[in-house]
Amino acid sequence: MRLVIATCSVNYSGRLNAQLAEAKRLLMIKADGAVLVHADGGSYKPLNWMSPPAIMRVSEPDSEQREAGITEVWTVSAEKSDDELKILISEIHHDSSHELGTDPGLVKDGVEADLQRLLAEQIERLGEGHRLIRREHATPIGPVDILAKGPSGTVAVELKRRGDIDGVEQLTRYLDLLNRDPLLAPVQGVFAAQQIKPQARTLAQDRGIRCVVLDYEDMKGEESGAPRLF
Repeated sequence: MRLVIATCSVNYSGRLNAQLAEAKRLLMIKADGAVLVHADGGSYKPLNWMSPPAIMRVSEPDSEQREAGITEVWTVSAEKSDDELKILISEIHHDSSHELGTDPGLVKDGVEADLQRLLAEQIERLGEGHRLIRREHATPIGPVDILAKGPSGTVAVELKRRGDIDGVEQLTRYLDLLNRDPLLAPVQGVFAAQQIKPQARTLAQDRGIRCVVLDYEDMKGEESGAPRLF
C-alpha cells in the first residue's frame, strides 16, 4: 500500500461528475488497484475513489497546469467503464509504501448465526418445557431460524441481533404460512434479539408474538462452562 499526503485537487468523470477543490488530503493506492482520496474527517468513508480493476498513470502537467502550480497529474482509469479519476498534485508532503501481506479477514462475533446456534443449544431460554425441533426450518418463503416444541404447541423463532419492525413482519409472514400446516398448527411466534426496539415490541405484542431479549455474553459463558456469579 502506498500512502501519499499531498496538496491536490480531484476531478471524477464518468457515470457522474464530481470535483474536489485544492486542499491537503491523504491519497491511498492499494495493491488491488483501488485509489482512495481521504480528508482528515468524515470517518472511514473516502471523499472520492476508484474501485479496482483500474490503471493509474502518472504524467507531467501541461503548460497551463504548470502555470497553476501543478507538479504531477495522476489519471486513474477504470478497466470496465469510462470512469476516470484525475488527481492534480501541487505538492507532496509525505510518500511511503508498506507491504501489509495477506489479511486473514474479519471474524465477526455475535452474528445471527452465532445466536441461532447458541439458542438451539440452550432452548430452555425460551422458557421451561421447550425442546428443539430443528434449525433453519424450510418454508416456501425462506427458512425459519428455529422451530421448537413448547408447552402449548409449536413455536417459531425469528432471531435478530437488533430487533426492528421488519423482523416482526418477517416472523408474521412465517406464522401465517406455518399455521396453514395441520401438522404444525397452532404455531406461536417468538421474536428473539439482543436488543428489541420499542416499536417492534409494540407491534409484536399486538400480533400475539412473544419477545425474548438474549444476553449473548451470558449465552457464550454457558456454552464454555465458565463460572458465573449470577
